[in-house]
Amino acid sequence: MGLHHKAVVILWTIAWFLFSASAQPESSITSFEHLPTRLFFFDDSTDAIYHDLEKGVAYVSPDEGKTWSPAAGVPEGKAAMVFEHPFNNRVAFILSRSTTHYKTMDRGRTWQAFEMPLAPAIIGRPLSFHADPSKSDYILYQGTICTGTGWRTDCRDETYYTTDGFVEDSRLLLADVSRCQFAHSSKDFKHEAHTDLVYCVAFDGSGNGGSGHTLASSRLFSSTDFFSTEKKVEDLGIGKNARGIVAFAIVSKFAVVALKDLAEGAAGDMLLYVSEDTKTWAQGHFPHSTSARLRENAYTIVESTTHSLAVDVLSHDHSSVGTLFVSNSNGTFFVESLQDTNRNDMGYVDFENIYGVEGVGLANIVANAKDVDYRRAFKQLQTRITFDDGRTWSRLKPPAVDLNRDKIHCNPDNVDCSLHLHSVTLPHNFGRVFSSPAPGFVMGVGSIGEHLLPYEECDTFLSSDGGITWRMVRQDAHKYEFGDQGSILVTVNDEEGADSIDYSTDFGETWKTYKFNARVRARILTTVGDSTSQKFLLVGQVAKRDQKDNRPFAVVFLDFAPLGRRKCEDSDFEPWLARSSTHECLMGHKQSYRRRKQNADCAVMEKFRDPVAVEESCQCTKEDYECDYNFVKDDDKCVPVGPEPIPAGVCEDPTGDYMGSSGYRKIPGNTCDRERGLKLDERVKKPCSNARPAEGQIVHQTFPFPSSVVQFAYFRASTVILVRLADNSIWQSPNEGYTWKQLYPGETFVSFYHHKFTPDRAYLITRSKKHYYTTDFGKTWLTMTTPTVPNGFGLPALHFHPSNSEYLIWTGDEGCDGFAENCHMQSHYSLKNGRDWTLIDKYVRNCAWARDEELLVDPNQILCESYKNKIGNQRFFRLENPLELIAGTQFYDKKTKLFDHVVGFAKFSEYLIVAEYQASRQSLDIQVSLDGRNFAPGEFPPTMRPDQHAYTILESSTKSVFLHVTTSEAPAPYWGNILKSNSNGTYFGLSLGNVNRNDDGFVDFEKMINLDGIALVNVVGNPQEAPLTRRKLLQTRITHNDGGSWRALPPPPVDSHGNKYSCDTTKCSLHIHGYTERYDVRATFSTPSVPGLLMAVGNIGESLAPYDESDTFLSRDAGFTWEEVHKDAHLWEFGDSGSLLIMANDEGPTDHVMFSTDEGLKWNEYHFTDEPVRVKAIVTVPEDTSRRFILIGYYPRAKNAAVAVHLDFSAFTTQKCRLDPENPSQGDFELWSPSEEREEQCLFGKQTLYHRRKRNVNCVVGDQEKIKEKIVKHCQCTAIDFECEFNYHRNDAGECVLMPGLSPRAPDPVEQCRNGEEYWYDLTEYRKVPISACEGGKRIDRGSAHLCPGVRGHSAFFWFMMFLIPVSFAALTGYWYYRKGGYGRGAIRLPGADSGARYPGGDSGVLDTIASVPWFLLGVAGIAYEWVASRFDSLAMQFRGRGGYRNLTVDEDAHILRFEDEE
Repeated sequence: MGLHHKAVVILWTIAWFLFSASAQPESSITSFEHLPTRLFFFDDSTDAIYHDLEKGVAYVSPDEGKTWSPAAGVPEGKAAMVFEHPFNNRVAFILSRSTTHYKTMDRGRTWQAFEMPLAPAIIGRPLSFHADPSKSDYILYQGTICTGTGWRTDCRDETYYTTDGFVEDSRLLLADVSRCQFAHSSKDFKHEAHTDLVYCVAFDGSGNGGSGHTLASSRLFSSTDFFSTEKKVEDLGIGKNARGIVAFAIVSKFAVVALKDLAEGAAGDMLLYVSEDTKTWAQGHFPHSTSARLRENAYTIVESTTHSLAVDVLSHDHSSVGTLFVSNSNGTFFVESLQDTNRNDMGYVDFENIYGVEGVGLANIVANAKDVDYRRAFKQLQTRITFDDGRTWSRLKPPAVDLNRDKIHCNPDNVDCSLHLHSVTLPHNFGRVFSSPAPGFVMGVGSIGEHLLPYEECDTFLSSDGGITWRMVRQDAHKYEFGDQGSILVTVNDEEGADSIDYSTDFGETWKTYKFNARVRARILTTVGDSTSQKFLLVGQVAKRDQKDNRPFAVVFLDFAPLGRRKCEDSDFEPWLARSSTHECLMGHKQSYRRRKQNADCAVMEKFRDPVAVEESCQCTKEDYECDYNFVKDDDKCVPVGPEPIPAGVCEDPTGDYMGSSGYRKIPGNTCDRERGLKLDERVKKPCSNARPAEGQIVHQTFPFPSSVVQFAYFRASTVILVRLADNSIWQSPNEGYTWKQLYPGETFVSFYHHKFTPDRAYLITRSKKHYYTTDFGKTWLTMTTPTVPNGFGLPALHFHPSNSEYLIWTGDEGCDGFAENCHMQSHYSLKNGRDWTLIDKYVRNCAWARDEELLVDPNQILCESYKNKIGNQRFFRLENPLELIAGTQFYDKKTKLFDHVVGFAKFSEYLIVAEYQASRQSLDIQVSLDGRNFAPGEFPPTMRPDQHAYTILESSTKSVFLHVTTSEAPAPYWGNILKSNSNGTYFGLSLGNVNRNDDGFVDFEKMINLDGIALVNVVGNPQEAPLTRRKLLQTRITHNDGGSWRALPPPPVDSHGNKYSCDTTKCSLHIHGYTERYDVRATFSTPSVPGLLMAVGNIGESLAPYDESDTFLSRDAGFTWEEVHKDAHLWEFGDSGSLLIMANDEGPTDHVMFSTDEGLKWNEYHFTDEPVRVKAIVTVPEDTSRRFILIGYYPRAKNAAVAVHLDFSAFTTQKCRLDPENPSQGDFELWSPSEEREEQCLFGKQTLYHRRKRNVNCVVGDQEKIKEKIVKHCQCTAIDFECEFNYHRNDAGECVLMPGLSPRAPDPVEQCRNGEEYWYDLTEYRKVPISACEGGKRIDRGSAHLCPGVRGHSAFFWFMMFLIPVSFAALTGYWYYRKGGYGRGAIRLPGADSGARYPGGDSGVLDTIASVPWFLLGVAGIAYEWVASRFDSLAMQFRGRGGYRNLTVDEDAHILRFEDEE
């Protein structure tokens, strides 16, 4: 090259360098009167709109914001709302507050007016658009129509539609709506539905008077012809219960419906229903039904991907703290992704997915959620990032140095030294918070440390690799924006006014400053939507001295094209892998982008060309598959829920094989390469015997256990069952015993607990400090570490909170190894389901939450039985070391001693009952409280005080407490009297004498499920002879008025063979074996699913015969009449809400079961084995709604092992029962009412009708919702509505008479007049049964009437003066405040909402009764069903009872509560 050529090149290079160094961005400023309500660019265009709502003007810019002018043709003041068409980038709409609106078809250059019948509705988006480009003129418009004036104004919304973009007149779509939307309104929601399908949330009776705007009348309607002829009610797969629709939305690929659960007894929770195809809907199931319930206005569907839904649920009652859940691919099953997420009061959640990078998202959590919730502390926020779509989260590791290259103040490798960023709940700009379409660039304002600092104390950080690593790029908080696909980064100070911006062209490595000709307080920094332009808009508030024409706001147009950078060439680009090295593959592929190199000094200049992701398939792994239909996740495997359905014509040879599902399917949308990876979804060969049988057939499956069964229980409302064996192993079946799997072989489990209040949680307890828990019905098990090992004192290790499933109390041993001088029990509580623990107290015996489902006391109060002297070995403590009862509020921070010396406490329904030891009398008192603070002593007849007797608290579900007091003396067999309290649990009167109990304190007493006030007991018929013969002759009694009176069970006229009984005198009645004899106490007489149905084993005679001489009986009318259904003693179980009864012989080994579909009229046999099995229990789901059962027993040849036989009757009948609530006689159900012996069909003073299946109809009830009982009328009071008053008992004639030597109780006028009654009455021999609702009639409980003290005790003049004086003072005081406060000028002050603590209400239902446990709550030596104790297996089969009661004990030598002189 010649010298002159070289010189030219050198000169040119120098010139270019000088030009580049001097090149600056250009800017221009436009002033405005107000900040924009909306500021947006038309997609892929340079046209922008600035909407000034206050002035009612929309300004249009054709050059990316450099120049602005009002929308041509739109009068000033008319622009109330502006919307761009989401699927046509040339169209936008300006809506006014009237009926005249405006449309542009050329991105705002020109506007045309159009008319609508109504003004737009005041909602977020009154317009809804069709996503099909060929139908972009299909638009829905929601308007509001009001009638009436003043207080009688009635406003309703109507939706209109146009198919030509409002060219012609619009037509009414539907009236009385709350939201309408096209099914095709999202590009991601792909389905084959009709192109004109429209959904509307509207109210029943739309357009013709209807039922008004009640939530119960809100339904989801659909139509494919704009409701001209078709108006379909979407039943969501739940029929008539698809009402109470609150919202409808299309999110990503899902259509989502939120409805409020309006079922009787529901807590008002929200239900979520999801569809992927507009045809089938499925309910979204969440694992945490207590701590994170879906409540109205308390959940947010956050930014979701195309393969899962993300929902954040408010999980704290008193603060805006939530839990994030992520769904499976069809949006139906959710798993907890992140706890304690930060929300604000409007429901916005600190969560954002990184744009364009699948699986990466940022969220903020509240580190001190407990203090925020209960102590109103300020939130301490921490940021978390996920690289795998929410499966796992990690902290943001901060940069090691700051902007000046100085080391930061903490060690980045420590957890308490992390980067935290401000997020969605505190927005400081329009649009996305962290990211943009510029590939991989993420910016945020935050701080480094333990938690996030206030915004003004933060700095600005940048990640150029999708959030993996971070750099501090600006000191102080800045607004930021990305341009030219990330080749330009722009920031402006966000803490104070600024007259310059900073920009970087090398990914934030170096920065330059550009000054513009004004000082503004930045409000918005933005650019075109896809971040491909070199032009930016800065909107700010102008300093007063710089304002033009008194316009305080300005748009600064910034143009970086004049920098003169060359256009990038191919060599200036490199591929950028969009995910971290630990999570390269997501949804079956890697993802990368073509991105400019950091040091390339060039501009991309590819305006409106969105970055395109390059996807590379990965080999398939287990993460790419999910469970196939008819399979469920069980730990890490997919197992069948039952026999697999197969197509017709397959398995015609039952001995052959078929190709069935492996249990897995590839996640829809997953692109992994099966040929290079796992092929989990390949069909597998299966024997036809395992396939689902044809209709009318029954199948069984047998599974042998290596050891005997000592504990088993279902998760409530689930098909998952846990079994513990005598060898301390635990087995789980996810499908009602069809398949089994051992959990954690090698571990030694001493017990398991199901959460008492949250059905999806269970805890597996080992002998160590490491235990296992599940929050999703056993699908996954996680480890939990406790501060101590489980206690060996025979006391409960875990206590659960009724209203927050995360709250646990753990009681374990400390220092009990070796000689154990200071062996004692400690209790700790956790507010995070065992993730951390706080000590409650040492040397305790029982610590529990004070609150219960019906005992609605302080939810943060803990009750502890705590020894006064905390030294020595607790095992040897006796009465000389008093056991104090301590109540600790604020999680035991503030302690109050309630009693100096107690035997223990127990909670029953709304009662807190304490057994107090009186040292001076060496006796016991019962103290009763309804609020956990104020206690009243229980009053007893003098001969039945519990201080010298053992007693057992039986039950308290009917506004009174039942108590069994032992009256027989050792060593005679035990029996005693049942006492019943008044409604506040303080006065106890005799209900029935000589009631049987066993040596452990359990009583033959059982209440009927679902029909309060009906109970069965066994009494000792020979109390005089039994102490001598040591043999009790038992007789059965029943009450239908809650213990007010008792009678024998009437015998059936003939036996099951049609023969008369040999015992036919008046002394003959039916006697049945009760609670104390059962192998499994959960095998109750009644079922929660069928009111009135009872089964029992017994005999006809003068007393109860031995069990192996008994037969099986049934009652369909709550025990009023009985029939013998089969000879011999049998175990039984109810299935499918009583449509199926199953029995197995209980007198010896058997090879068959018997079943009936007509409630025992006819029985069929099904043989399940060639080798007879000794069946010990028949198990089904606790609700008795399934047609699958498990027989648990053993082969006589191997008594130390066990066998489980799964019986499946689901194919025996497939016809669904028909239920028509309006015409009960037309369906398969009938109305039935239990009836006492009075003219009217009444029970407990009211006539109540129940739906039950007709006896002779063979159909499947299934999971259809039960119709709640209907109270037809209240009946007049008769003698059966009354029981004996305190100190009275019934004589042989059935009359209440005073006990010998006792006197009547004096009346209490204050108590009787407490609720504003007009009169109080002298007491008689009777008192009204608390549960009775009778009205009028003969009130035999009332003596002479007396005027209540109060209003009627003074003259009218007295009360006039008493009223006048305070009113006068109030008027004077009000006048003074009126003058003082200036309220006379027409100001209106409305009282604010109650800002105090809100405590959720408690409910109780039959399932709580089913799951209750006969706990020995107050004894050291008591053994309960789920307690951790080394001696557990000796009473291993004392299973959880449906009729819960508590047995109270004193010390290690006593199994029942009695006081004995130590001498």
